Amino acid sequence: MRRLLDVPAPAKLNLFLHVTGQRPDGYHLLQSVFMLIDWCDLLHFEIRADGLVTREDISGPSLPAEDLCIRAAQALKAATGCPLGVHIGLEKHLPSEAGLGGGSSDAATCLLALNRLWGLGLTRGQLAAIALPLGADVPFFIGGQTAWVEGIGEKLTPVSLEKARFVVVKPPGGAATQQIFRSPRLKRDTETAILQGFAANESADTLKLDLQKILDFGHNDLQPVAQDLCPDVGLCIDWLQRHDLSGRMTGSGTAVFAHVGPPPALTDAPGTWTVQVCSNMDSHPLFGWCRD
Repeated sequence: MRRLLDVPAPAKLNLFLHVTGQRPDGYHLLQSVFMLIDWCDLLHFEIRADGLVTREDISGPSLPAEDLCIRAAQALKAATGCPLGVHIGLEKHLPSEAGLGGGSSDAATCLLALNRLWGLGLTRGQLAAIALPLGADVPFFIGGQTAWVEGIGEKLTPVSLEKARFVVVKPPGGAATQQIFRSPRLKRDTETAILQGFAANESADTLKLDLQKILDFGHNDLQPVAQDLCPDVGLCIDWLQRHDLSGRMTGSGTAVFAHVGPPPALTDAPGTWTVQVCSNMDSHPLFGWCRD
């Protein structure tokens, strides 16, 4: 096998994002549910015998030379001593600075695909250990399942949710994650929730959560600060409300989302906004590409 084509890197939504405290080292303690959705970047991989790692931006904005894809491939080479290289083609469909985890998902897909293409045979746990220094969200995509998230993002408990559809709206503006977390206006003391309080079924191997209970309970503590930095976040939420949809920001934004039933007619959004109707996924499309 010399190449892998059209390899997906799915986005995620934070169904809620609560900041429950802050450690002495400055890292914030979080609670969230990370959920995979079927809106994806696509990556293409071709082995290089010379050991070099290169990337081509096929569509979307040009990324920095040392983006997360390159760093992921180099980290995998360093961890395994693999002499092979790779040329990566990247089709960006997910917007940046959206809170959708696009860069982290691309990095995870690189690790999963190269583990297969290079014949390394690493387990999911071994890949997750390589992924963690790349960013707090990357191990989630390696884990490949909807998860209840705690700590600084490193404590993942796999859960399941009913099938559902969501509309995601991204305005052109962005907000810097570091700037949000440094803001004195950020609420850092939201009360800690108990995972079992959202259980719909505790008899299955993977705990099934009640989606509506989560949405009714949660909020995004980062949203007020992000709206100050990017007022378009509030405009997107107001626009969803005019369509009788309850929106909130995902991650550190600036994309917002709403749970929908039958896909509504959403044709009156400003032309500079990205509007995407998505479904959640039970597991990552590449979940079977490594062993536990």
